[in-house]
This record gives sequence, structure tokens and C-alpha cells, in this order.
Amino acid sequence: MTVEEITQKIREFRDERDWAQFHNPKDMAEAICIEAAELLEHFLWKRPDVTTETALAHKEGVADEIADIAIFLFELADNLNINLIQAMDRKLNKNALKYPVSKSKGKSLKYTDL
Repeated sequence: MTVEEITQKIREFRDERDWAQFHNPKDMAEAICIEAAELLEHFLWKRPDVTTETALAHKEGVADEIADIAIFLFELADNLNINLIQAMDRKLNKNALKYPVSKSKGKSLKYTDL
């Protein structure tokens, strides 16, 4: 399935339920944050060294939360006429300038601290 096809499926799902009226940018951004918090619940109080094991043990639930985030993100981008693939590519190019390999490889520092 392509980005365009899944975006159309999301639109159809929303429109069949007459939910576009509720999907303004503020509420969509809030929904993304809420779903991201639900994803975090899977890892709450877990040691970092067991998070991959935790994710795999709860793979369907983790996948559902990731899907919820993606659905809202794709719809928000669509509602704002933002080409998500182009925006991601542009941002990766910006990040490459902020985090050159020579300074950032193997480091978790913010670009201002490199």
C-alpha cells in the first residue's frame, strides 16, 4: 500500500463517521501526543536493557499504538496539505547538516553541544 492509498483510506474512515469537524490541527496534535503517551505506557518502569524484549512481548499492543500515532500524523499532514514524504526528506537533510557524522557518530548529544 502506498502513502497515498493509506491516506485515502484514513480519509474515508474519518469521513464515513463525519469526524472531520473534530480534526482541527490543535486536536490532531493533541491526539498524536496522547497516543504517544499510550505507547510509552508499554515501557513505564522498565529498565532500558529490557525495552526491546518488552516491545516484542507486547508487539500487537505496541504496533497498535504506533499505528494510532501514524494514522493521526498522516491525517494531520493531509489536512494541512503537507507532503509527509517530502517533509521527512527535507528534515532529514536539515538534520544531516546539524549532526554531521564527523561530530555526532556514536554520541547522543544535541547538535548545540557537539
